[in-house]
Amino acid sequence: MQDFVDGSAYNNEQGNRARKLFAAVVLAALDDAIADDKKYGNGPEQIARWARSRDGREVLSCAGIDPNERVVEGLMDFVGRGVRTSVALSREESERRNAAQAEAA
Repeated sequence: MQDFVDGSAYNNEQGNRARKLFAAVVLAALDDAIADDKKYGNGPEQIARWARSRDGREVLSCAGIDPNERVVEGLMDFVGRGVRTSVALSREESERRNAAQAEAA
């Protein structure tokens, strides 16, 4: 029984690591689309094309994200805002966004 528990815990940990790896690929795809948007003006279309492709759907699924049309629209909206993922995930950006929402309310 102990071996089964250890094996399950190990497999769960490996699954979490794989999910994080695929999530990093999604973040890289978003950054590439943002760069394309700044350079060529077609970033939202690029991320939508990628997310709707077979490879994109596979990567999104492996990252734990359901590859539906609502997700594609959210990715397009994120790219359209033009904020890099490293900045959007930072504490300072979160605090700035919360302060802006508090002022608007």
